[in-house]
Amino acid sequence: MEQKANSDKSRAGSRSRTPRALRIIIAGGGTGGHLFPAIAIAQEFVAANPGNRVCFVSTGNDFERSTLARAGFRLECITAEGIKGRGVWRQLRAAVKIPMGILESIRMIKRFQPDLVVGVGSYAAGPVAMGAWLMGTRIVLHEQNILPGITNRILSRFAHRIYVSFEATGKFFSPGKTRVTGNPVRREILESGKRKAKNGAGDKSSRPFTVLIVGGSQGAHRINLTVMDAVHRLQNRDRYFFIHQTGGKDASMVADAYKTAGCACEVKPFFEDMAACYRKADLVICRAGATTVAEVTALGKAVIFIPFPHAADNHQLLNARSLSDNGAAETIEESQLAGRPLDRVIEYYASNPETREQMASRARRFGNPEAAAEIVRDCYRLLDTTYPQPETRNAKP
Repeated sequence: MEQKANSDKSRAGSRSRTPRALRIIIAGGGTGGHLFPAIAIAQEFVAANPGNRVCFVSTGNDFERSTLARAGFRLECITAEGIKGRGVWRQLRAAVKIPMGILESIRMIKRFQPDLVVGVGSYAAGPVAMGAWLMGTRIVLHEQNILPGITNRILSRFAHRIYVSFEATGKFFSPGKTRVTGNPVRREILESGKRKAKNGAGDKSSRPFTVLIVGGSQGAHRINLTVMDAVHRLQNRDRYFFIHQTGGKDASMVADAYKTAGCACEVKPFFEDMAACYRKADLVICRAGATTVAEVTALGKAVIFIPFPHAADNHQLLNARSLSDNGAAETIEESQLAGRPLDRVIEYYASNPETREQMASRARRFGNPEAAAEIVRDCYRLLDTTYPQPETRNAKP
C-alpha cells in the first residue's frame, strides 16, 4: 500500500510540475508562405509556456525583418542563397555560400543552445538544419504545400519529424516520421474568426458586398489588372466594397481605377492587419499559396483561387484544385483570366448567398485551426518533456 501511495504521489507531482522552458530555433522564411506559418508555430510555443524562447534564423530580407519585429520575435541572419531555377553562375555562387551558412549556423546554435530546430522551408533552412544535425540537435520540418520543396526533400533524411499540410504530401516522406497536421494559422487571424462567429455577421442587407483581393505579400500584377477591368464592367457598383492588397508598384494605379469606376474601396500595398480584412470579406479572390489556403479554410471563406502559374512544380494549382474539386472553392487559371468573366463571377456570388455559404462551409472542412497546437504538442512528445496542461497555458503569445 505504501508503494502504491508513493507511486500515486509521484504521478501527481509529475502532472503538477511546471514544464521546463524550451529554446526553439525556427529556420527559413523569405516569403509570407513560409514565414506566417512559422510565426503561428512560434506563437503556440510561447502560449504553451511563456518561458519558452524562440529565435528565427534566415537571410534577413526587409519583409522578414519588419514582419518578425511586429510579431515580437528575434531574428538572426546567416549567409544563404537559392539554387533552384537560377543560371549556372548564380547556382555556383549559391553553392559556394553553403559552407559559410553552415559555419554561421553552428556558431549561432552554440550560442543559443536550442532544444529543437524547426525548418519551415526556403533555402535559408538548409544550412541551419545541417548545422543542427552536425551539433546533434533534434530537427523537425514543416511542409506547407502539396508538393514538397527541394529544401525539405533534402532535409527529410536528417529530420526526426515531418509535419505536412496535405495528406497527399505524406507519400514523399518516411511514413514513420510524417504527421498530417495542416498548415498553422496565426493566432490573431483565428481569434478574429472566433469574434465574428460569436458576434454574428450582422444585417448583411444593410452593408455592401465586400470583396477581398490578395495577391500574396508582394501583390500580383496580373490579378490587379484584371480586377481593374472587371470593376468597370460591374452592374450596380454601389453595392460593392473592395479591399485590395496590391503590392508596392500598383497601389496608385489600382486606387485610381476604383475611383474612376465609382467603387468604394480600401487599397494598400500591404495590409498588416489581415485578420480585419478577412473578417469583413464576403468573398476572397487570391493566389493559392499554402498559407492563404490555410487561412481561408480555417476561417471558412468563399474563395476564388487564381494560382500563380510559375510556382515551383505548379504547386499552387494543386493546392487550389484540392478544394475546388470538392466544391470548397472556385479555381480560375491565369491563362483563362480576364475582366469579362471575372465581373460575372463576382456578381454571381454577390447575388447567391446560399451558394456562397455552402462553399464556405465546405472550405471550413479542409481547415485545421489547431494545426500549430498539434505541432507543438508533438514536439513536446519528441523532446520527451511535459506539455503544459490547458489550465496552465497562457493564451496570449
